[in-house]
Amino acid sequence: MPKVAERPRPPALEAFDEKQFYLDEFRGHTLLFSIPVTELASDADYECVAAMGRDLLTNDTRVILLIGAPDHARSEQVLRRLQRRLGALIFRDETLGLFPERRARGAAFTEVPPDAFATPASAAALLSNVWATLRRGPLFVGVIAGGETDTIKAFAQQMATRLRVHKLILVHPAGGITGNDGKQISFMDENMLSALLAAGQAEWAGLAARRPGLEAVHAALQGGVASVNLCTLAGAPRELFTYTGSGTLCTKVDYCTVERLGIDDFEEVERLIERGQREGLLKLRTPEEIALMLINGYGATIGAHHLAGICALVTEPYTAACAGEVVGLYTITRFKGEGIGGRLVTRVLEDARKAGLAYIFACTTEERAQGFFERQGFRRVGSSDVPAAKWDAYDPERKAHVAVFRFDLQ
Repeated sequence: MPKVAERPRPPALEAFDEKQFYLDEFRGHTLLFSIPVTELASDADYECVAAMGRDLLTNDTRVILLIGAPDHARSEQVLRRLQRRLGALIFRDETLGLFPERRARGAAFTEVPPDAFATPASAAALLSNVWATLRRGPLFVGVIAGGETDTIKAFAQQMATRLRVHKLILVHPAGGITGNDGKQISFMDENMLSALLAAGQAEWAGLAARRPGLEAVHAALQGGVASVNLCTLAGAPRELFTYTGSGTLCTKVDYCTVERLGIDDFEEVERLIERGQREGLLKLRTPEEIALMLINGYGATIGAHHLAGICALVTEPYTAACAGEVVGLYTITRFKGEGIGGRLVTRVLEDARKAGLAYIFACTTEERAQGFFERQGFRRVGSSDVPAAKWDAYDPERKAHVAVFRFDLQ
């Protein structure tokens, strides 16, 4: 009797690639960078800009670079230096095919008058030129002659708003915004920005010098730019391509929304779970256990598409006890301390009450997680105070060290 051919097994997921995740987000969009020329002081600075440019250009992403020159006299010098040094680094074998005409590479570099947005006619002329350049190749490098640093930011904001770019990156030597406690603020939404820009608030927070930049961010978000990043030049690759981040991400929409996961989220979340397991923050689970997490999962999203944390409420094994377990709670590195975990647990508690559960519980060996659950109102209990089904086939060694927390709903 002939053998029935075995169905091929699906390939294992590759290691989670944060950079590729963000490149996927940027594909088909336009990113605009505003960089003071003073930040281009070394070969490493030029290579940093060029490496980001190559990654984005070969990703089918358009790139606009605005470089602020201090005065008219130096603008031509800056332009020539950019063509000679930056151009040589950007135009490599992997990018040359994106510029079918040789002259398109030279045309990508041009001087831009600082008063281009003074009249509708001059603004239209500039924007038409930008698009004509980008049609010949996905790169525009403009040197803004004779503008102060804050003027350059305002100029970049106006161009970003008029072109409705996907993302505006404002490079600043101080990087992101720092709070009164000296810690960097990883995220700001429009409401937070509005409060900070109220009369005297930026000054009270010690951010008087950053007010013009914050006003540019606020205007860009109100004008339709999806997100704005404030960061240093050296930190820009980490800010754009990793969950760790290095600066402040600003978006218009609400600070954080928590929703049930959908099937289109599963692959990304599965890779995040894998990442958390490699870091030792999440326990190793079987594919079946992970699938149960996905179909019962929640995702916390910052802005329109920045996943900030995940967790699941698993109830199937504990139906007889009318209980649920919080599993896989994991917060993305840059958003730790931003209250993401608390928002996830709050949503889980709401849904657990609606479902008529008697209690929910969580198990962890991590000290930080133990403190977190206590702050959320969970109380530490013994292993016998949660469903016996929890301990079926459970690793005895882990059980000896695991802390169990319970939140009674009735």
